[in-house]
Amino acid sequence: MRVMSWRPGSWLPANEIAVDLGTANTLIYVRGEGIVLNEPSVVALEKTTGRIKGIGLEAKRMLGRTPDGVQAVRPLKDGVIADFDVTEKMLRYFLSSIINKHVFRVKPRVIVCVPSGITEVEKRAVRDSAQSAGAKEVFMVAEPMAAAIGVGLPIETPTGNMVIDIGGGTTEIAVIALSGIVCDTSIRTGGDEMDTAIVQHMRKNHNVLIGEPTAERIKVAVGSAAPVGEEQEIEVKGRDLVSGIPKTVVVRSDEIRAALQEPVQQIVDAVRRALEITPPELASDIVDRGIVMTGGGSLIRGLDVLLSHETGLPIHVDEDPLTCVVRGTGRILDDPEKYRSVLTT
Repeated sequence: MRVMSWRPGSWLPANEIAVDLGTANTLIYVRGEGIVLNEPSVVALEKTTGRIKGIGLEAKRMLGRTPDGVQAVRPLKDGVIADFDVTEKMLRYFLSSIINKHVFRVKPRVIVCVPSGITEVEKRAVRDSAQSAGAKEVFMVAEPMAAAIGVGLPIETPTGNMVIDIGGGTTEIAVIALSGIVCDTSIRTGGDEMDTAIVQHMRKNHNVLIGEPTAERIKVAVGSAAPVGEEQEIEVKGRDLVSGIPKTVVVRSDEIRAALQEPVQQIVDAVRRALEITPPELASDIVDRGIVMTGGGSLIRGLDVLLSHETGLPIHVDEDPLTCVVRGTGRILDDPEKYRSVLTT
């Protein structure tokens, strides 16, 4: 792994693309235009031939609804590539759709956001996928660093900044100062683990089998990490495990909160571990500045309240946490000289 060697003038306008290749969603930013694509990281393909039947939102609608010969899959798991071939096809499709809409003079340079805790082999898989999809050069930036830049934190100063980025597959906690990650904790727990916990809760407590899309809908509608406001209810439709026929049950927000307790506690414990290994001078900065939460998982109601209670620190949730990472990477594209030290290749 080497830090990117900068060549002044080597980056042409409108010839750079930033990709947030997430477990749940893939976002693409084109320099000068902003975010041009936001699609689920899902691919539907034929089991026998491997032919693509749908990608993105079209494929997500097929989750749990496909006939025998077709399956909808998520090629990324826990923030890293689980199926190289399918990821390459998905990334090629997304990049091709962007490249075809823009007249690039040469193949575009691409910055891809990756979890801070992935291995060199996993980084190589990301790079090879992007190059196979049509990228001229591939650079990488750690997701918590991109998130910190996206929310406007002064990462180049000696002041300590702490970021919690909760995605679909991973939760990244990092303390950043002087354009580098001083200490970080990465756990493979995120929105997907919460969905799985809700599926298991419905099976165990209501004898009802539901799919991941329904679990996600429950999480968004009534999920919470701490009691906030009025308790809510939602009707859930699934298959009765005893009779085998469709069934409707009503679940309350308090029982979903109990179902989410384990993955939420794992996030709380990870934040504590990150604080324990933070140098004391930077810890004093965090006491003054607080912690910034980004990523789709930070939208869980009451999670900021719980973390503030557990740590005694102020917690700030970004106004648009879903796009923090790709917005940060876009800022790197807009001012490459300022942020060149955060990129690796």
